[in-house]
Amino acid sequence: MKRFSYLVCVLVSLWGLSACNPFSPALEEGNPFGDLLGDPTTVEGFFTNFRNAYELRDLSLYETLLDSSFVFVWHDFDNQIDREWGFAQDLETTRRLFQNSSLIRLQWNQIIAQDELIAYTQMRVVRSFNLTVTLEQGDVFRTDGNVNFTLNRADTLTAWRLKRWRDESEL
Repeated sequence: MKRFSYLVCVLVSLWGLSACNPFSPALEEGNPFGDLLGDPTTVEGFFTNFRNAYELRDLSLYETLLDSSFVFVWHDFDNQIDREWGFAQDLETTRRLFQNSSLIRLQWNQIIAQDELIAYTQMRVVRSFNLTVTLEQGDVFRTDGNVNFTLNRADTLTAWRLKRWRDESEL
């Protein structure tokens, strides 16, 4: 009888293992990239995708976030004037940042202001952030501050695009 019980236990164990293949896990419900890719039709999804573009250092993902009429504005503290550049220069500057860094960490913090400028199609969002950039040579740069983004889109079904970025950090 002992031998029979042992044989049954072994057979049940083997049957259980045959149904479990660790190299072919079961399919899960939902979007497997749900935490990685944000819904681009929401403001929070836009910020998720922006963070991912920076942290993955993916220029092709970053470029999809910009409007073709994009403008970046920052304050030149040395000369006490505002300066700006457009779409092409921003892509080139961001490409160099991504190429010369080994690690980028971007943390979005609280939304300080969020105003709908044109119903459902244009939004201004001021949000604080912490940014850490580790260059290939090992130098680490940390900054924090606020971004003042103007986002726009054609309608509620399309993705938000960054039209204007005013850097409000104090370097």
